[in-house]
Amino acid sequence: MTTNASTTARLAMITLDCADPGPVSSFWGDLLGWELTYGDDNYAMLQGPSHALGFGRVDDYEPPAWPNPQGTKQFHFDLAVDDIPAAEKRAVELGASVPAEQPGEDRWKVLLDPAGHPFCLTNAANW
Repeated sequence: MTTNASTTARLAMITLDCADPGPVSSFWGDLLGWELTYGDDNYAMLQGPSHALGFGRVDDYEPPAWPNPQGTKQFHFDLAVDDIPAAEKRAVELGASVPAEQPGEDRWKVLLDPAGHPFCLTNAANW
């Protein structure tokens, strides 16, 4: 691990809770082009260029609500894309859904992965 004097840790992986790791890991692997490096009935892991994304089975999993006025969603991914409508179409083909609530106007598009986790497609030029 490369560190400097102010670095205590390096983010290596984010793990998302879900009811079934298989469909969610397949969705994110196909959308991001990341390789599935581990998968069983309870856990799956994808490896990206510098991070990993994990998916862990949780009994009685309940997806976050969208919209979420209570703030229990906790976090979401912002994905930079060159063409929001084309990326939306591909994400839906892979299993995402498009909720009715869309606060971003033309700046971003909110989608839900197969486990109900919200994520946003944003214009890559803005990053």
